[in-house]
Amino acid sequence: MDKWFRERGYDKFERKNFEHVYKEGRQIEMEIMPWKKITDYAKIQTKIIMLFTDIKDTVIQVDGKDVRMNSGKCLFTFQGYLETDYEHKWESKAVLLFIRAIWDMWISKINTDKYEAYVADETMHLYQTIKAYLNLNRYKGI
Repeated sequence: MDKWFRERGYDKFERKNFEHVYKEGRQIEMEIMPWKKITDYAKIQTKIIMLFTDIKDTVIQVDGKDVRMNSGKCLFTFQGYLETDYEHKWESKAVLLFIRAIWDMWISKINTDKYEAYVADETMHLYQTIKAYLNLNRYKGI
C-alpha cells in the first residue's frame, strides 16, 4: 500500500496501530488516512481500517523450501472523501460561509462532481490492488 500511495502522490497519516495478543492468536488493528491535495480548495482523503484476527505463525513448503508466514483472517474497510475548503478560509464569517455554500452547490458543481468521481476511482483501484495481492499470496493448507 505504501508504494501505491507514493506512486500517486499521497501523504500518509497513521491514526491507529495496535497489536493484542490472545490465547487463540494475535489481533492487529490499523487505521490509516492518506490524503492528497488536488487544488488549493479540494483534497482527497481515504480512510482505511484494517483488522487482522487469529494471526498465527506457520511454516509452509514452497518449492521444497520452508517459508515462515502468518495465517489468519483480515477485514478491510475503505472510505473515500472529498474535502473542500480544507484550510477553513471560508468559515471565518457567516457571509463567507454562505457564499461558499452557493459556490459549492451551483458554480463549481461540475468540478466537484469530477473530483468525487476521481475519489471513487482511486478508492476502487486501491481496493482492487489489495484484493489482487491478497489472492496472489493465498496458499492452500494454511
